[in-house]
Amino acid sequence: YIVTLSRFARGLDMPPSEIFLTDMALGYLAWGLLIATYVWPRLKVMDSVDGHRAIATFNSFRFFGLVFLLPGFVGPNLPVAWATAAASGDFATALLAIMALLTVRRRFLFWSLVWAFNLVGIADLIVDTVLASRMGLPSMAGQLGAGYAIPILYVPALFWMHVLALWLLVRRVRAPGGPEHVAVG
Repeated sequence: YIVTLSRFARGLDMPPSEIFLTDMALGYLAWGLLIATYVWPRLKVMDSVDGHRAIATFNSFRFFGLVFLLPGFVGPNLPVAWATAAASGDFATALLAIMALLTVRRRFLFWSLVWAFNLVGIADLIVDTVLASRMGLPSMAGQLGAGYAIPILYVPALFWMHVLALWLLVRRVRAPGGPEHVAVG
């Protein structure tokens, strides 16, 4: 990144892949700092159900990933295999998160769906990242069109929220007295 910054400072053209990877790394860093500073302190004092409802609400907007399939919103040379995988994984995660929100009064269903949307969601992010790398997406980042903001701004937030949610879920299961007897913090 120091090479990237020095090239930028000297006014040299940066290849799309360097811009994309720099933006993505800074997105993960910025969201990590924001979540550690502002989200985690609030989540750890919340009731476990309320905390996971907040995370589910954030993930319920992942239906927006369907825009990767929208001609005109993305470039014509965006790899179809990547766009389809990203869109379908986002859509599945959004539906699972919405179902979790709708079943909060039926705790067994709620907790099952919370596990499901977090596992499906983080797996989707990992698979999409691997596919993007294999298909050379960073070098053709302009093909993301307006969707460029999704992997740079939304994906890092989703990733950290899934990590946090899964950590809380594992901690909840391992708590003395069982899952219903643990505070989030």
